[in-house]
Amino acid sequence: MTSTIDTAALHDWISRFATAMTEKREWLTELDSAIGDADHGANMARGMAAVVEKLSGGAPDTIDDLLKGVGMTLVSSVGGASGPLYGTFFLRMGVTAGAVATLDGAGLAAALRAGLDGIVARGKPAAGDKTMYDAMAPAVDALDSALADGTDLGAALGGAADAAAAGRDATLPLVARKGRASYLGERSAGHLDPGAASTAILFETLAAAAQGAD
Repeated sequence: MTSTIDTAALHDWISRFATAMTEKREWLTELDSAIGDADHGANMARGMAAVVEKLSGGAPDTIDDLLKGVGMTLVSSVGGASGPLYGTFFLRMGVTAGAVATLDGAGLAAALRAGLDGIVARGKPAAGDKTMYDAMAPAVDALDSALADGTDLGAALGGAADAAAAGRDATLPLVARKGRASYLGERSAGHLDPGAASTAILFETLAAAAQGAD
């Protein structure tokens, strides 16, 4: 049973996400080459490598320092839209989490919700725009719903990851209304959104870290 998540587990999440960005770099670039600038995979891999380098001396003691450090590194090292958006997500998460070493389910959900709200404030996405929002919003909503039903945090995060993956897949038929992909109009349909794809990985790795999966 998992009822809380601590700084070490969140550091593990960041490490898992960084590894996944390296492993999925070419796939994300392939997705982005169809409807964007063909740089999402490279940008995310480079940004997360910079994060890993920053954390190489060990994770901060508190969750806010960890997540705000991740956010600032992404903002300063990643080009395109992904750096500011993911950076804002982690910065808002950190501010909301506060100077604590452990979060319960409600605290983590609040931090993730704040991260989502930060993305909305910066990019103004809405459901169906074919962006990372289409994966993130369902994931955050699923987590809130599962926790409200008394679901264990690890299992609730697994459900959130499933919701993110479903949201990613739901971008396939959509016509993009935001970002570079929107310039393609109807031709953007039939392609997964790369930001939604990386967001699904974000929640998949969070669930794995919370559950202590190998």
